[in-house]
Parts: sequence; C-alpha cells; structure tokens
Amino acid sequence: MPAIAVAITHALAQANAVALEQRRAAVSRVVADHPTCLQAWAALGKASTPGVDAYMAFRIGYHRGLDQLRGSGWRGSGFVRWAHESNHGFLECLEGLALHAGVIGETSEAIRCGQFLMQLDPRGRA
Repeated sequence: MPAIAVAITHALAQANAVALEQRRAAVSRVVADHPTCLQAWAALGKASTPGVDAYMAFRIGYHRGLDQLRGSGWRGSGFVRWAHESNHGFLECLEGLALHAGVIGETSEAIRCGQFLMQLDPRGRA
C-alpha cells in the first residue's frame, strides 16, 4: 500500500486540531483533496457522528483499501500487519467499519469485519 505523503499527514494533523464542531468539515476537505488516502477516510470516520455517518466514511475507506491491496498484488488472503504504517489507514477503516456496522444494527457485517481484522493480523495493534 502506498505510504502517506508528508503533506497529507500535515493536512490531517491540522484538520484534526480544529475545534470538534468544525473537525468533520476540515477532514472532509482533506479527503476531497486526497480521495485515495485511506488515513484521510479513517480520520473522516472518526470525526463523523457515530452510526450511519461514520459507517459510510469507514466503508468507503475500506473498499478503496481493498482496491489498493489488490493493486499491490494481494489476492484476498494473507497478512496485512499493523506493524507496517502503510497499512494503518486500511486497518483503521476496517476496524471502524466493524464498530459502526454494529452501531447501526448490521450485526453480521460487524462480526465478519471483526473476524477479517483478526485474520489480517492476529496480533492486532501489538
């Protein structure tokens, strides 16, 4: 997966530093400028209202991440480790998707996402 550029990291840090009531809009601008950046989608999910709003952001980031993994030669099985910083955005999106699927009552999806997260890296964030 591509490494996050220093400029995007800086933009996300600035967006996350604004007042809570303005944070989602600030992070949304970073996502609009860098729609393939999974860390930006994860940040958007975290800045969103819990439930459907957060679920949508995490789901988009998750699917973009699958596309990036496949583009890098991953064939749907094998590890995607937390230890590699370049995987953080994808794994955070999957983790957020699992959480917010549960919040909106998509229990089977929440379970599947949680299991997939464990398959990708059984050690977790260790």
